[in-house]
Amino acid sequence: MVPAPGIEWPLTLDIPGLIARGWRPIPFREFVVKVHSRCDLACDYCYMYEMADQSWRDRPRRMSMETAQRTAMRIGEHVRSHQIPSVALIMHGGEPLLAGRELIAELVRATRTAVGSGVQVDVRVQTNGVGLDDSYLRLFHELGIKVGVSLDGGAESHDRHRRFTSGRGSYAAVAAGLDRLTRPAFRHLFSGLLCTIDLRNDPVATYKALAEFDPPKIDFLLPHGTWASPPPGRMPLAPVAPYADWLITVFDHWYSTPSTGVRQFEDIMHLLLGADASNEALGLSPTRIVVIETDGAVELADSLKVAYQGAGMTGLHVASNPLDEALLLPGVVARQLGSRSLSTQCRACGIRRVCGAGLYAHRYRPGTGFYNPSVYCPDLMKLIGHIRETMRADIDERRRKQAAG
Repeated sequence: MVPAPGIEWPLTLDIPGLIARGWRPIPFREFVVKVHSRCDLACDYCYMYEMADQSWRDRPRRMSMETAQRTAMRIGEHVRSHQIPSVALIMHGGEPLLAGRELIAELVRATRTAVGSGVQVDVRVQTNGVGLDDSYLRLFHELGIKVGVSLDGGAESHDRHRRFTSGRGSYAAVAAGLDRLTRPAFRHLFSGLLCTIDLRNDPVATYKALAEFDPPKIDFLLPHGTWASPPPGRMPLAPVAPYADWLITVFDHWYSTPSTGVRQFEDIMHLLLGADASNEALGLSPTRIVVIETDGAVELADSLKVAYQGAGMTGLHVASNPLDEALLLPGVVARQLGSRSLSTQCRACGIRRVCGAGLYAHRYRPGTGFYNPSVYCPDLMKLIGHIRETMRADIDERRRKQAAG
């Protein structure tokens, strides 16, 4: 079988054979729409601009109204075809606030119209926060748009990477935007903080700096990397686990005095107890995400841009292709097959259901594509093992107290 454009998959995926044996693709439920392809920050770790895939250079800066309307139409078509009761519309970039209020409002309203009144549309925007002013917050309140903000800790930690093109740090501007977002009139819009881990930052101090804004959820991101281009401090094949050590320090502090949700920790705990994770970075739940670029191109997970040029391309476009066509692409099927698409090493691992080989993009190695463990394998094993033992000790202690009581 010939793979879709950009998909380097070393195994032959017999998709017709899978279907003949009863497998069926699971429809998309999360639609990531790139309303603007440029940014007003120049973060040095950005997967969009600083890594292998440079396709942003050939895309329009801003999604057109026509493309936004076609995107909404395709989402509605997909939802009606599969009778999906609820979906997520996630506006992304670049920096989505650069798209302007008119385009954002049109995309949201057109999508809700296209899916019909009986379908719930959870609308979110992920922003760097520097343009988060009152006029945007009033619009988000009017349209029911939840707001996630990227923040890497306190001022020194944040400004090490997240700077304006002039070199000036962005912390003060982001903190001002968060102060507006967390006022009583708008706090209900706040969905959480996204923090990319830097091993040089003190883990507990970073957590406390984020918690000061009282977010509903904190999401610590492992820096994107692959076996060909490892993330900072991650030496492939080395037994050390610096990212696990960093996260374990945060976990131990958080577990004893939890003041806000932390997605990775909660996902691992849920998976250890037999439930599912909230996103595709952990576990074996099938992917349900599709990306629409500013020019209307349909792409796979955005994180694939870390792998190689064109890794997320599908050759599909909202002007000419229903989203159903993307469901049968190897890059989607592989991420819906659960343990069957994992490498031999991962299938033999005792924590495969929890780890799930990590984020798909982080498995990439030239020559074997994505048929590998995560480049973060030692970190994931150590972190999951620590959380499992902490939970086990806590349960044993509670049982001991009940027996003694």
